Amino acid sequence: MIKQSSNNPAQASLNHTIAAGDYWLQRIEAGQTLRITDLEGNQAADTLFFNADDTAERYSVSDTLRGQRNVFLTAGSVLRSNDDRPMLTITADTCGRHDTLGGACSTESNTVRYDLEKRHMHACRDSWMLAVAEHPHYGLTRRDITHNINFFMNVPVTEAGGLTFADGISAPGKYVEMVAHINVLVLISNCPQLNNPCNGYNPTPIAVTVW
Repeated sequence: MIKQSSNNPAQASLNHTIAAGDYWLQRIEAGQTLRITDLEGNQAADTLFFNADDTAERYSVSDTLRGQRNVFLTAGSVLRSNDDRPMLTITADTCGRHDTLGGACSTESNTVRYDLEKRHMHACRDSWMLAVAEHPHYGLTRRDITHNINFFMNVPVTEAGGLTFADGISAPGKYVEMVAHINVLVLISNCPQLNNPCNGYNPTPIAVTVW
C-alpha cells in the first residue's frame, strides 16, 4: 500500500544525510515521526530498532509478521518488539514494499553469496559494530545485532518459499515514515553492498528527518 504523508516535515527537529556506507544512531522519542528518504533511488537502509529505555527489547521479525500476516512491510504495518509490543507504525510509504526477511550483509554472507575474495568488503554488520563501539553510552553490544528491516530493498519470495534479491522498486525521493509508540533507538546502516542489485551496484546517500 502506498500512502503519502499528511504531516509537516518542515517542522523537523532533525535533518541528516547518511553517506553511502555510513551509519546513523539516534534516539527517537515516543510520538515523534521518523522519515527515511531514498535520495537517488535503489538504495537499501538496513535498520535496527531498540527500546531506548531497555535495549533488551528490540524489533522482532516473527512478532511483526505474525501480527500483520504479511511478509512485506508498508503503510499500516505495526513494527512489534520481542515482547510483542508495538514499537512503531509505518504511517506513510511512497515506495510500497520493504523487506524484513533477507537480513543484513556481513563479511560471512559476502563469502557465501558471492566469492571468498568478497569477504573483506565492507558490510552492514560492520557498520553496526562500529556504531556500537563508538557509542558505548547506549549499552549496546554485538549480541544486540539481531532482526532488522531493509527499507527500500526488494526481496521477492518464490513459490517454493525461497528468497531472491532483485532490482529495487524505489526511486529518487521515495520515502517511508513511521511514528514511535515508545522511546526508540534507531540504528541504520546505509548499505555499502556492491554485489547485488539492492542498490543498483552503486551505494548512494539517504536522508533521515525527525519531527
